[in-house]
Amino acid sequence: MKNIKYILSTLAILSLLTVTSCKKDFFTDVNNNPNTPPAVVPYVLLTSVEGAMGYTQTSTHSFFTALFTQQVQGVSRQAYAYDQYVVTSQDLDDPWSNWYTSVMENDLKLMQLADTRGDNQYSGISRVLMAFALQQVVDAWGSAPYSQAFKGLDNLHPAYDSDVNLYVSIHQLLDNGITYLSNPVLGPDKPSQHGEDVIYNGDATKWIAFAHAIKARLYIHQSKGNVAMANSALTEVALSLDSSGFTSAQFPFSTDETGANAMYQYNENRADISFTTSTLANAMAVNTDPRYQVLFDSTFNDVNGVGLGDFYGAANAPAVFIPYEELLFIKAEAKLRASADFAGAQTDFQSAIQANMTRLGVSSSAASAYLTAYGTISSTSVDTAIASIAYEEWISLYLNPEAWTVWRRTNAPTLAPVAGSQIPRRFLYTQTEYTYNAANVPASTLYSPRIFWDH
Repeated sequence: MKNIKYILSTLAILSLLTVTSCKKDFFTDVNNNPNTPPAVVPYVLLTSVEGAMGYTQTSTHSFFTALFTQQVQGVSRQAYAYDQYVVTSQDLDDPWSNWYTSVMENDLKLMQLADTRGDNQYSGISRVLMAFALQQVVDAWGSAPYSQAFKGLDNLHPAYDSDVNLYVSIHQLLDNGITYLSNPVLGPDKPSQHGEDVIYNGDATKWIAFAHAIKARLYIHQSKGNVAMANSALTEVALSLDSSGFTSAQFPFSTDETGANAMYQYNENRADISFTTSTLANAMAVNTDPRYQVLFDSTFNDVNGVGLGDFYGAANAPAVFIPYEELLFIKAEAKLRASADFAGAQTDFQSAIQANMTRLGVSSSAASAYLTAYGTISSTSVDTAIASIAYEEWISLYLNPEAWTVWRRTNAPTLAPVAGSQIPRRFLYTQTEYTYNAANVPASTLYSPRIFWDH
């Protein structure tokens, strides 16, 4: 898989030195390039951080979670071994290093620079991005370095913060981010000024809505047997939807080969994944799900069969961080967990499916037919109703790591292990950590300890 480092080429500006002289004349003036700022400014970093986040989510991280949730199937070479849960610490080096270095370390530089300059929107956006990245790390690995991380030579062996405490840190990042984004004093630079914010084009209200959507995720993750968490999830969904009519958070890749979607790049270089022989594809085929024709391309054939459809597999297919319909699924589940509100959950459940159909471009008639056949949640119990919701999220969150989190939280849909007696519940810590920070790495396997909300 191609390295993320190409996205970060703009950071070369950090090495530029300001030329000074005691005499102002032609020979000193020619060294001042008006197109190259003498100091790094936030807008130089923001696009790189957003691009790194999009690439990191959709590359190896998504690849493993899609295998574990049986959204895809590994049929040859390394992918077959991974499909059988033969995964080593070295196999997880790529997503770990990209989250920490390409995303969070550079985002911290953006945050510190923005704070120093008084660029409040950049300060807010950088905190929302950090919160999202840290959520991905915690939900995959559990305990991880954060409070002592990113200190360079001052601390080469950072301790691991517990997954519970990291969730507290994520909430703090989001609360502070919302405060900065709500500040009417924007500072000397604004994300909408230079066009570098490719997620929301500097729209502070949309970033605030995204922050509330992440908070809704955090609360629904902890809502099993906890009415207060379910109610908090409902509050955050309302704040997200009411603040700006939440727009799906996503990073747009380009058709250029070096800036293409990670799954597209993977499929260009390898042929060891089958899409239509997966458990998810088989279930969709049985239900004559109209989204099947969008997710899969029946005209593309390789040694593994039918290929991935362009909606997720094209070079410029976006990395979707949180789709709009996810908030509606959260709302439906939270109503059930908070008060067994089956009627309210049913309304949100249908709205969520319809929103996913709309995003995928399914015709209204086909969507209506599917909703008539499969758009009613089970009313046997709260757990069976939530299983109905989880099944639809399994489809809606196709190739999104959050689908693995939904499955681990709800144990739905019912998936049989491909090998052995268990499906992985977490990522292994990486070989890099064992090599350079072994004294602090917690003991773990693919199955334990589970993330604190996985019970």
